Amino acid sequence: MADTAENLDTLPLDSLHRELGARMVPFAGYTMPIQYEGIIAEHQWTRTSAGLFDVSHMGQILFDRDADAPLEAILPGDLTGLAENAIRYSMLLNDQGGILDDLMVTRRANDLYMVVNGATKHDDIADMKARLPAGTRLDYRPDWALLALQGPKAVDVLERLAPGAAALSFMRAGPLTIDGVEAWVSRSGYTGEDGYEISIPADAAEKVARRLLAQPEVKPIGLGARDSLRLEAGLPLYGHDLTPEITPVEAALSFAISKRRKAEGGFAGAERVLGQLLNGPERKRVGLRIDGRQPVREGATVVVNGATVGNVTSGGHGPALNAPIAMAYVPAALAADGTRLQVEVRGKLLDATVVPMPFFPKNYVRQGGKA
Repeated sequence: MADTAENLDTLPLDSLHRELGARMVPFAGYTMPIQYEGIIAEHQWTRTSAGLFDVSHMGQILFDRDADAPLEAILPGDLTGLAENAIRYSMLLNDQGGILDDLMVTRRANDLYMVVNGATKHDDIADMKARLPAGTRLDYRPDWALLALQGPKAVDVLERLAPGAAALSFMRAGPLTIDGVEAWVSRSGYTGEDGYEISIPADAAEKVARRLLAQPEVKPIGLGARDSLRLEAGLPLYGHDLTPEITPVEAALSFAISKRRKAEGGFAGAERVLGQLLNGPERKRVGLRIDGRQPVREGATVVVNGATVGNVTSGGHGPALNAPIAMAYVPAALAADGTRLQVEVRGKLLDATVVPMPFFPKNYVRQGGKA
């Protein structure tokens, strides 16, 4: 169904976004803020201070602790080996090894906590219910909001309001209290910056958001800067860089398949995925730096010697780089760093170079120091 004013849901912070002057747009079935002050300004603020994102459109799901083995039949990640309060990035795969969604799973004291993409959450839930053993608990929690506090000063802000936040390292989580509100806090995010994702009851979201926004380091940030930040960080966006036709190996996400899962298989599409790990895929997701100043967008074609060889899946201006960048799928033979290609934009060929990702250094704080 197309997003229209009649069928769009609203976020728990909808009135606050409007109060703050956000420009609202349809996204993932919701009316969401795309920008407040401006995308470039919000991008740079997040890179240097702390930005608050409302990502309550995401799907938050609970499973019993012993659902790890059944989930491993449809996810390629190692869940049975996941330590308590540790987070694992994984993907929901179809029987051909194509990506139905990418997601995060955390082992908590009494359950498994999963966060899936907002645009796919209802399809994900239906797919998992159909493929997991009968009686498997799958508890979707639309009564929870999700906020992301991202940027180098996020740790100072959250430690001030929720002592214990600084002790969490990247991809670790735990329960904290923010202004009297019990929260589940993960040191993770989608910007390439240090930061946190904060799960709280929807009816407490405005209280917590206002408390965070009252801190001098924090400003509200919209979807526009969220997209440019994740692009600079080389992070794929589902429905664009990831689809049911693309495998984890093609998407350069093989790191999410642990050594044990590579050896044992047993996940959806394992034969194809493991075959690609062994023999290499025919195509790969790569980063492109575009010569000149003109940005390229999703759908542009990649050209070599006049022949179309691939397509751009994400692209735009990188504000922190002050240069146009893109992600694309190209034949594996053309995926080496330094390969020169061209991208066609409205009949004009722009020169481009395959470069490593991330385009902008990630600033995750792992155990023992910065990433």
